Amino acid sequence: MKKILAFIFSAFLLMTSEAKADIDAVKAENFIKNVTKQGIEELINSDVSEVEKKARFTKLFNEDLDLDFIGKFVLGRYWRTANEKQRKEFIDVYRKLNIQTWSERFNEFKGKHFEFLGTEKANSKANDQVYVNTQVPMQEGEPASVKWRVKDVGSKMQIVDIIIENVSLAITAQKEYTSYIQKSPDGIDGLIKDLKAKLK
Repeated sequence: MKKILAFIFSAFLLMTSEAKADIDAVKAENFIKNVTKQGIEELINSDVSEVEKKARFTKLFNEDLDLDFIGKFVLGRYWRTANEKQRKEFIDVYRKLNIQTWSERFNEFKGKHFEFLGTEKANSKANDQVYVNTQVPMQEGEPASVKWRVKDVGSKMQIVDIIIENVSLAITAQKEYTSYIQKSPDGIDGLIKDLKAKLK
């Protein structure tokens, strides 16, 4: 009898955890649908000025991307050795550079719409991340693949990586920045100075 009860209890826990995963996936997909529709499609296809567009992209990135989380990943082991001033300066310039870069990159999708292709689990220790798969039909060639890595931070969902045509925003930046720090005599300060120069 005890074995039967234990089996039923285990099955119940498994069903509960699977249900939670399904709910998280739906929540993540709805979150990205909102981001792409209101934050990207409507913004890109609007007739607002470049100044207004940049301001709205800034709001989008600050609210929907966890740039603190991404910044820590991008700097890797150098985040642990950086002091508070370096961390603050890096996150600030990294945020501004991403807004500038991705507002221009998403202009490629002007007049187009994201199609949703489901979700898949992402490898994370806390099991709090999921990939939302989308594609954008292009005038020529195959549709552009855009994969969103979404993290559940409790009160809301946030994007922690964007992968366009199998190129990861976070991993690409990590490789580039850590390589720069290794080669630069000024280390992290040298990287921050270089990123500030790119903004200009």
